[in-house]
Amino acid sequence: MKRLLTRGWTACCAVLFVILVFLDRISKQWAAESLMDGPLVLIDGVLEFRYLENTGAAWGTMQGMQWLFYILTVVFLVLVVLEISRLRKDQKYLPLIYTLTVMCSGAAGNFIDRLTMKYVIDFIYIRLIDFPIFNLADCYITVSVAILVILILFRYDGTDLDYIIPGQKEEKKTDQ
Repeated sequence: MKRLLTRGWTACCAVLFVILVFLDRISKQWAAESLMDGPLVLIDGVLEFRYLENTGAAWGTMQGMQWLFYILTVVFLVLVVLEISRLRKDQKYLPLIYTLTVMCSGAAGNFIDRLTMKYVIDFIYIRLIDFPIFNLADCYITVSVAILVILILFRYDGTDLDYIIPGQKEEKKTDQ
């Protein structure tokens, strides 16, 4: 029964991952095809879609350092997938598993852009606060990080963190 549950959760995570990456790819494709001639104003003075090719990281920092983004993204994805596979597949850790899956979807979406075009397509602009232009994958990452912080602060206690963070439990045993 446990093996069946593990397969079911793995399949759900895989489907969620594929759907989210697909939505990110479709939204960026739409932006590339529709916004080249100028922005699309959704709410005047508040929200626009405008096309931007970002060769850097968040807020345009670290422009042109693609090799670093390749390395960091691959390391991040490998570590998170290993952590997801290591976690117990029960109800208690389901929110954490799905949150990490959403985070991986965002990282993978931007990674695909970097690999195929050498830049990331950004298109969502909040004019009201002059926030840097971002994309759907960025939303996945930001929201999942916020949820991860909330989960760690309010859902999981110290014993859960011993289990979630590898090496914590072993260190405590040797200290006693």
